[in-house]
Amino acid sequence: MTNEKKFVKSITSQNEDFAQWYTDIVKEAKLCDYSSVKGCLNYLPNGYAIWENIQNNLDKRFKETGVKNVYLPVIIPETLLQKEKDHIEGFAPEVAWVTQGGGENLEERYCIRPTSETLFCDHWQKVVKSYRDLPLIWNQWNSVFRWEKTTRPFLRSREFLWQEGHTLHATESEAKERTKTMFNIYRDFVEKDLAIPLICGKKTESEKFAGAEATYTIEAMMRDGKALQSGTSHYFGNSFPDAFGIKYLDKNNTQHSAYETSWGMSTRIIGAIIMVHGDDSGLVLPPKIAPTQVRVIPIAQHKDGVLYKANELVEIIKANGIRVDIDSSDKTPGYKFSEQEMLGIPIRIELGPRDIENAQAIIVRRDNNEKIIVKLDEINDKLTKILEDIQLNMYNKAKEFLDSHIFEANNMEEMINISNAKKGFIKAYWCGDSNCEDEIKNKTSGYGSRCIDENPIEKNCKCINCGKDAKHKIYWGKSY
Repeated sequence: MTNEKKFVKSITSQNEDFAQWYTDIVKEAKLCDYSSVKGCLNYLPNGYAIWENIQNNLDKRFKETGVKNVYLPVIIPETLLQKEKDHIEGFAPEVAWVTQGGGENLEERYCIRPTSETLFCDHWQKVVKSYRDLPLIWNQWNSVFRWEKTTRPFLRSREFLWQEGHTLHATESEAKERTKTMFNIYRDFVEKDLAIPLICGKKTESEKFAGAEATYTIEAMMRDGKALQSGTSHYFGNSFPDAFGIKYLDKNNTQHSAYETSWGMSTRIIGAIIMVHGDDSGLVLPPKIAPTQVRVIPIAQHKDGVLYKANELVEIIKANGIRVDIDSSDKTPGYKFSEQEMLGIPIRIELGPRDIENAQAIIVRRDNNEKIIVKLDEINDKLTKILEDIQLNMYNKAKEFLDSHIFEANNMEEMINISNAKKGFIKAYWCGDSNCEDEIKNKTSGYGSRCIDENPIEKNCKCINCGKDAKHKIYWGKSY
């Protein structure tokens, strides 16, 4: 029994220590581990398979809107970074520099890319001459490097995987539309494919991306009530193109500035999946991105015909387009069940001699542990419907948690009391002054602005801190 329950016993309870629970799942589900390169991860097969499905699903959505993939270098000359002052200042503390090559000191330092706006603009400056060259709607799947002081698996590491989209447009309206398009793609993908409900909106001036005119964010709430910024889309206006001298001639042969956007989502979204859906038995993966959607576990597989029938069932399910595998190892059934739960596989199918006699199998759902007896000749239809129901149920469960952990504060006293007694987000009015924003965060021990509520505010509303006329209603919260 001790052997069989190894996976469950090694997990700290969420209620006991949420941070340790998270670390335990990452370790026991074999998603990643730290490498000998300090602050950097080894992405293991179980974790990387999740990222591959995220990448495939998201890339398909991108390409449906005209995005094309490219790849640019991993190192950037310092002179390029210096061309956009706000951008380099924003990243300066996190930049890692290359100063030698082939045993010789370099004439100029190169940074390992923290992001690639400068490289894209450097290329566009050479190739964009006419309105006929626009728009350029590009994306790259790559890694970036930021010298983080404190690291946690998926949530914050020095090197991490992501996609970074960069686009260049002839008009302001076209660029702003693309910014919103990508913002909405992220929102739709995370809610529909990852079953994670969100709060979404524009970042305040102090929280926007370095060098951007506007940043739009999707924010997810973890089970400990903290926010995780899960994807951002930025409108840059002319700042980068003008700094790099990118101009184009219109139909009347008149020269104009170009307009730029940038948008990204990284492997930290895997951390969101863990912390939104996971439980004390391990991962709970949404079917749409689960590397294995169904695992067949033969019971008493040493008996004649059991393993043969189980493999036959796997092929039938696979032919229906469902991602399925079989655990035919010599581990005990209890161990196999525990392992399937730890890995978050949405469905397991138990098939033993008695089931075969009755032409049936037992389906067990990972999201609610419900057991369903299904006739073998109906299994594909049932699996399809159950996978759809699991996806919806996971979203609804997470949405109920999110909604029940959003509170309203009408004055600073209420805000402080809620921040001390509750976990989650607080909605409250704000005047728009960054000093007030900082004061609210300090008074509430870390409740910073997550995003501006997308709904227009009522008239005569006052800032909860200074009492002046409010410009926005803000979602405030602690974050990773």
